[in-house]
Amino acid sequence: MSKELPKRSEIPVAYTWDLTPIYADDAAWENAVQALAARLPEVARFQGRLGEGPEILAEWLALQAEIEREMGRIVVYAHCQHSVDTRDQAATARYHRAGGLYARVAAALSFVEPELLALGVDTLKTWVEQEPALSLYAHYIDTLARKADHVRSPEVEELLGLLSDPFRSATSTHKVLAEADLEFRPARASDSEEPIPVAQGTIYALMSHEDRMARRTAWESYADAHLAHRHSMANAMATGVKQDVLLARTRRYDSSLAWALGENHIPTAVYHQVIDTYRANLPIWHRYWRVRRKALGHPLAVYDDKAPLSKASPEIPFAQAAEWICEGMMPLGQEYVDIMRRGLLQERWVDVLPNRNKAAGAFSTGSPGTPPLVLMSYSDDIGSLSTLAHELGHSMHSYYAWRAQPQVYADYGIFMAEVASNLNQALVREYLFRTQPDPHFQLALLDEAMANFYRYFFLMPTLARFELAIHEQVENDDALTAEGMMALMLDLFREAYGGEVELDEERVGITWAEFHTHLYYHFYVYQYTTGIAAAQALAERMLKKESGAVEAYTRFLETGSSAYPLDALRATGIDMTSAEPIQQAFDYMAGLVDRLESLV
Repeated sequence: MSKELPKRSEIPVAYTWDLTPIYADDAAWENAVQALAARLPEVARFQGRLGEGPEILAEWLALQAEIEREMGRIVVYAHCQHSVDTRDQAATARYHRAGGLYARVAAALSFVEPELLALGVDTLKTWVEQEPALSLYAHYIDTLARKADHVRSPEVEELLGLLSDPFRSATSTHKVLAEADLEFRPARASDSEEPIPVAQGTIYALMSHEDRMARRTAWESYADAHLAHRHSMANAMATGVKQDVLLARTRRYDSSLAWALGENHIPTAVYHQVIDTYRANLPIWHRYWRVRRKALGHPLAVYDDKAPLSKASPEIPFAQAAEWICEGMMPLGQEYVDIMRRGLLQERWVDVLPNRNKAAGAFSTGSPGTPPLVLMSYSDDIGSLSTLAHELGHSMHSYYAWRAQPQVYADYGIFMAEVASNLNQALVREYLFRTQPDPHFQLALLDEAMANFYRYFFLMPTLARFELAIHEQVENDDALTAEGMMALMLDLFREAYGGEVELDEERVGITWAEFHTHLYYHFYVYQYTTGIAAAQALAERMLKKESGAVEAYTRFLETGSSAYPLDALRATGIDMTSAEPIQQAFDYMAGLVDRLESLV
């Protein structure tokens, strides 16, 4: 590794994403902001008039779609610029201006749902049948009817819309602390005095470094930087949870959990089922830690969770990863692969390399009217290949949904999104198992597979338990403090590791602060577990070449939000109201542990 991460300006253009399909430059973005702000008075022209007849309603819904589409483009452009360099003040200013405009738009549109519900669902359904321009809105009206009890008066809805921007202050404060202000001391390897830079863009690669001292010093540096700001981060987290509780109560839900899942039409029983199935399968994890300890030949610490077991981990340049991912996705058909290959290699969907002050982790973003863009920090290893496959799954899901659906249904929830991302990983992994027979590569693949399951079937369920507990504390009028959250986090990990892994208590306890990109999205993380479970079941059907499996999955990608998430998955043959898919994925994981044990 180099002594210092490059500046953003030093990254070759070929490895940066191309934002010009959204706006040609910052001046064009500015013009779009001004133009959209100028259109908001058009909205007022419809307020109080939606009940005049189906023609007026159709006219309004067309205008709303235009406004939402342009708002999405404005936000995506600003967010992407900010994410690649969080200390770029001009980009930061655009990011916050986009958030402010979003709040104004939300407030301006806030009259719509109360006004439509005041007309009555039966009237709306009749209009949908009568007016051809409204025919596509049948599902939208059904969705509206389902949440009728939780839509408030126009005045309250306007206030809630205006609150969307200031209510981002908790997460943005934590984000700024983590991504712009934290200073990480360099890690060091046992065989070199040269410092290894620790940053949001390098920490995940460092956790799979072959040198144990490098892993340990990187992990300690990362945890200690968060510990140094634990009280500020705890205050931000507590504020975020209080905002969730306030909004849930304002919307007349029994709990924050009921609000979060209810908006996605998911029963709360699904959430509890994830946690219960996870806890029932903890013995598989405890066995895995024992196998890993035997393979490494020393006691396990948390920073050994992703230590490479192969002594010759493959180096995989970005171009090679792109090729293998495309080959691995061939079960989905030539069209799917051609679109993905073009996005990867010609249209620059992916912002590839780490640089100073780049946002943490990896994500896929975009909106109808933009490319489906991926941010990551590629590091020439199998973990980066897997991350790239995962994020491309999201991007391809977006591509298919945006192409097939009108604006009103172009979006889709995380419950569906994590299926597409994990399916990509599962298919690419099985392709590499078949085509790369070298024992070291096979061991590295098992490492990657278990690291993926570690994140989605170990870490995320643990964070889901933590998230539920802190929301229940606030709902019960208990205080959230840094020390209290650290103690809770430690207890959850102590149960999860089952005494098989040594725990540095403070540094394990601060783990919650390291997930600011996840824990402010009210009950988001459990969907990683449901997603990988559904994806594994679908991948197995495709690999067995079951009749209709690929076609059903393609229809799933095209669904967007035109069907409820559980119904969209049922159409592929997967029932996520049952624990069976999660248990089957645990059974598959147990087979990976068996295979690993035979190799080490």
